Amino acid sequence: MSTRSFALLSLVSVALLSACSSTKLDNVSDASATSAAPAMSTVAPVLADHLNPNSLISKERSVYFDFDKFDIKADQAAVVERQGKYLAANGALKIRAEGNADERGGREYNLALGQKRAEAVVRGLKVYGVKEGQVEPVSFGSEKPQAMGHDEAAWAQNRRVDLAYPTK
Repeated sequence: MSTRSFALLSLVSVALLSACSSTKLDNVSDASATSAAPAMSTVAPVLADHLNPNSLISKERSVYFDFDKFDIKADQAAVVERQGKYLAANGALKIRAEGNADERGGREYNLALGQKRAEAVVRGLKVYGVKEGQVEPVSFGSEKPQAMGHDEAAWAQNRRVDLAYPTK
């Protein structure tokens, strides 16, 4: 079995075994029952999860990779699953998968590695029903580090794909 097939099989297996939860927002505030005035309901505005800073869709938008690898690690599968299901349920939403690499390696190598990582995440999202063209894979190589250090802790944060959603 090829490495790519094994990685995809692993991703699908982890996804099938993991549980997904969702939190419902309470949109209605009840008026006091003892009030002399008629009961009125106030509808609070509901933000889409990708715009709500308290949502996991907003908080967990990065998929991290091992050194010199572009296969999705088992501990990152839940992020891919959550994002994939959200995007599949919101088919009109278009985002970018922005691949990144740490500072080690040449410019061209890091751009190619970032692109492979972005494409791997796009393939993973499609497992959950994301449509063709809904996610654009791009690479920044090592040009957009998340951490500025020159050690393994910083490099681990920079080996990632960020899912960039529209801000409105």
